[in-house]
Amino acid sequence: MYKYDQYDQAMVDARVAEFRDQVRRRIEGRITEDQFKPLRLQNGLYLQLHAYMLRVAVPYGTLNSAQMHALADIADKYDRGYGHFTTRQNIQYNWIKLEDTPDILADLAKVEMHAIQTSGNCIRNISSDHYAGATADELIDPRPYAELLRQWSSFHPEFLALPRKFKICVIASEADRAAMKLHDIGIRIVKNDSGEIGAAFYVGGGMGRTPMIASCINPFVPLDQLVTYCEACLRVYNRYGRRDNKYKARIKILVHELGAAEYTRQVEEEFAHLQTQDIEPPLAELERISTYFAPPAFETGLSEDIDRSAPDFALWVDTNTVPHKAPGYVSAVISLKPVGGIPGDASAEQMHLIADLTKQYSFDECRVTHTQNIVLPHVKKADLHALWTALEAAGLGAANLDRVGDIIACPGLDYCSLANARSIPVAQKISERLSPRSAELGELKVKISGCINACGHHHAGHIGVLGVDKKGVENYQLLLGGSEADDTSLGKITGPGFDEAGIVDAVEKATEVYLAQRTDGERFLDTYRRIGINPFKEALYG
Repeated sequence: MYKYDQYDQAMVDARVAEFRDQVRRRIEGRITEDQFKPLRLQNGLYLQLHAYMLRVAVPYGTLNSAQMHALADIADKYDRGYGHFTTRQNIQYNWIKLEDTPDILADLAKVEMHAIQTSGNCIRNISSDHYAGATADELIDPRPYAELLRQWSSFHPEFLALPRKFKICVIASEADRAAMKLHDIGIRIVKNDSGEIGAAFYVGGGMGRTPMIASCINPFVPLDQLVTYCEACLRVYNRYGRRDNKYKARIKILVHELGAAEYTRQVEEEFAHLQTQDIEPPLAELERISTYFAPPAFETGLSEDIDRSAPDFALWVDTNTVPHKAPGYVSAVISLKPVGGIPGDASAEQMHLIADLTKQYSFDECRVTHTQNIVLPHVKKADLHALWTALEAAGLGAANLDRVGDIIACPGLDYCSLANARSIPVAQKISERLSPRSAELGELKVKISGCINACGHHHAGHIGVLGVDKKGVENYQLLLGGSEADDTSLGKITGPGFDEAGIVDAVEKATEVYLAQRTDGERFLDTYRRIGINPFKEALYG
C-alpha cells in the first residue's frame, strides 16, 4: 500500500494546523456557521441530527494494522466506542465534538490518514475493487492508478468548487465488484485487440434522486493519458454543470441533457487541447507509486486442503472466502453484519482485533468494501480455521457474504439530518426474519436507504428499500431488480409503500415468489428478470 513521503506528510500536517485555527475561530465566534460550513465540509465534518459526524478517507479502501488500531483508538477516545464503515469504502464517526476534531485529525496524520475532501463539491475518495492485487481475473492491479488519481485530485485548484460532489472508481477486471458504472467516472482497465492495456471510460453514473448508469464514452484511452483524459471529463463538467439547481448539478444530468455523443465530443476536444499542455504526470511518478503495490512475498508449495469437518467453519469458508491468484491463499471477508446487527458498525474492540488479524494473517493489509465489510486479501488456507475461530469469538464470524443477511444500510433517520426514515431498524428486522433462510435463498443483495440520496444504494439492490416521508409518517417503497455488478441495472418500484412492519413482510413475500418461481440454479435476480415484476406485485398487493 502507498506510503507518505515528506511532501505528503507536510501537506496533511499543514491542513491539520489550518483546520485547528478554523475550529478555534468558530468556537470563539469570530466566524459564523455559514462561513465555517465549507471549511469543515472539505475536512469531512458534517453537522448531523445529534452531533458532528466525521468521515475519514480510506483511499481505495486499503488499510494497514496501525491505521486500523488508530481508528479503534479514535472510536474509544472521541466517539462512543464504535465506528461505521460506509458504502464509500471509508469510516464515519457519528458522535464527534467540534473541539475534538483537530486532535482527531492530528491522530490520523500520525498514521498517514486524513479526512480531506471527504465532503464538499470536490473529487472525493477514489474507490476500487476490494480484491485488487489478489484476484486472478484482473489484468493488472488498478490501485497504482487509483493512487495516481488521488494525488492528482487532492487540492486540485480547478476542481475544489465543482457544481456538485464527484466520485471516481478504477477497476481492472470484467467482474465489477465496485459499482463502477454507478460512479461519476468509472474506469475499467482493459486490453484492446492489439494486446495493449488502456482504460475504458464510463461517465455519468450515479444514484440519488435521478439514478443513472454511466455511458461508455471512450472504450480505450492509453494508460499514459489517463489523468489527462480525467481532467478533460472534469473540465467539461465544471464548465457546463448546473450550479443553479443542486438537484440537477451532478454530471449524470449534464451527460443526459447534452447526450452522451455531444458530451464525448466536447471531452475529446478538451482532451486534444490538454495534450498540448503537458499535464500528465511523468512516468517516473507512476513507477514510484507502483513500487508500493508490489505483491507480498507469497509462500509457494502450500497445501490446498482445508479441514471441513466442522460444519460452521466449512459454511464460512464456502460463503466468505473467494479464490486468490496465488495457490494456497484466499481472500477472506469479515462480515460486519451479524444477525440483527447494524450494518457496517464495528466496536473499538472489534477493530483492534481486525488490526491484529490483519498483521498476523494478511501481510499487514486489509480492505474496506463498498458493501460495508472488511476483507483480508491474502490469507493462507492453512490459517483459515484459526482466523475464523478468532472472528467467531468476537461476533465477526457471520457466514453471509452476498446473502440476505449481508444488508447494506445507511445510518438513516437515527443519525442523518437529510434522512426521511430510519434504515437501521428495517435492516435489523429483515436480517432477523430472513437470515435463517439464507442457504435456501442463496445470493440475494438487499440494500436500504433512508432518503432519496441513496447512500444505501437501494437502486442497485436485488431487493431495494427506500424510506420516504409520507405526510409526516415514515413510509417504505420496495424496489426489485437492481444490480451494481457488471450487469448493472436499476431497481423498479413495485407500487405503494409500506410502514415499517409492512416492508419487512413485503421483502419476505418477494422472496417467497422467488422460491416458488425459480428454476434450478437461478438467483433471485435471474428469476426476477425472467418473470418480470408482475408476479411480485400480485403477491404484494393482490
